[in-house]
Amino acid sequence: MQSLPRTSHQYPTRSGVALWLPLVLIVSLFFMWGVANNLNDILITQFKKAFVLSDFASGWVQSAFYFGYFALAIPAALAMKRFGYKAAVIIGLLLYGLGASLFYPAALAHEYSYFLLALFVIASGLAFLETSANPMIVAMGDPETAERRLNFAQSFNSLGTISGVLIGREFILSGVEHSPEALAVMSDAQRTAFYTTEVQAVAGPYLAIAAVVFFWALAVACVRFPPLGNGCTQEERAFRLADFRALLKERYYLFGVAAQFFYVGAQVCIWSYMIRYGQTALPDAGEKTLADYLASSLVAFMVGRFVATALMGRFTPASLMLVYALISVALCVVAIVLPTQLGLLALVFTSFFMSLMFPTIFALSIKGLGPLAKAGSSLLIMAIIGGAIITALMGLVSDLTRINVAVVVPLVCFLVVAAFARRTLRGAR
Repeated sequence: MQSLPRTSHQYPTRSGVALWLPLVLIVSLFFMWGVANNLNDILITQFKKAFVLSDFASGWVQSAFYFGYFALAIPAALAMKRFGYKAAVIIGLLLYGLGASLFYPAALAHEYSYFLLALFVIASGLAFLETSANPMIVAMGDPETAERRLNFAQSFNSLGTISGVLIGREFILSGVEHSPEALAVMSDAQRTAFYTTEVQAVAGPYLAIAAVVFFWALAVACVRFPPLGNGCTQEERAFRLADFRALLKERYYLFGVAAQFFYVGAQVCIWSYMIRYGQTALPDAGEKTLADYLASSLVAFMVGRFVATALMGRFTPASLMLVYALISVALCVVAIVLPTQLGLLALVFTSFFMSLMFPTIFALSIKGLGPLAKAGSSLLIMAIIGGAIITALMGLVSDLTRINVAVVVPLVCFLVVAAFARRTLRGAR
């Protein structure tokens, strides 16, 4: 990722639309990818019902999605360095819109695999957006207020995650839930009509998202952006394999990559299977009611970020993360032992304590890497493949046992995060 000199001339002093319109367009991207990420949690519930899937098979929603991030993270960074931030944003939006549009033919074909392909394309676009939007926000204004701008932009991501769940609750989940016994007595035509209706329910919201995203791509293309280091030398464009080889000797950094892998896995597991857990814990509650629990967990996550930021003024990030990780382990134990409303609430509250983990692991891992920091950052982003692998693993454990027993998977993940925090406190480097 291209570094920018911290000077007051990165963004020319202007007023009115010329100053604010580019910033608004880019800040809005944080909201957009938040919507896409957490609509997946609704899709898992919807596809499990519509395609009669096992927990393992429904977990492939996240596997396809996060594999897109993994596969495109480095190409996105290279494209940004070669063609500039604005071009990378436009490519990302076009891929995002294309993936959302593919939900319509997937619904017509009634093929689960087609939806997985569409999700992969969406995530490929988001890899471009996340790789480019963060440094753009840093560069678009006074360097002295860069951190404030980035935190402001990230708050829209939290709003997007909550909005994604609410959109799915209102426009995708029908609230119609037939028991296996009720489905068994239906005629073939009735069952086919039910499954078809449930599959096609996802097409409308995603087509609306595609229209908004394509419009945003056009707006970004038409609006003039200030120069933000859109060119780089041949030497800067070189893919330095030596940096990655050097990182293999950094044991503490590699532990950080592993911790990030397991943290993302834990987060995606808990949010992906929260409604599924609720169907066991509260069998009389409908899927729309259970979606409210998921939305509440995302609110807790957002609040947790503000609280953690305040607490870091008094406690070291590593010590706070150690305590939060151990509390998360305890909450998972409650969810395993008590698959009731209490267990469901325990899963909801893990979101509060998860909130500081991703940025804290990221910052601690690259601290002190010096010239290796750029390569190190790309591998830490690629570590989100944990959301693909570990979510599928939890689904498999659930199929072999029960959904509450499968919570042992995120529990183990939190233990890895706690171990990384403890090593940091002991003086890892």
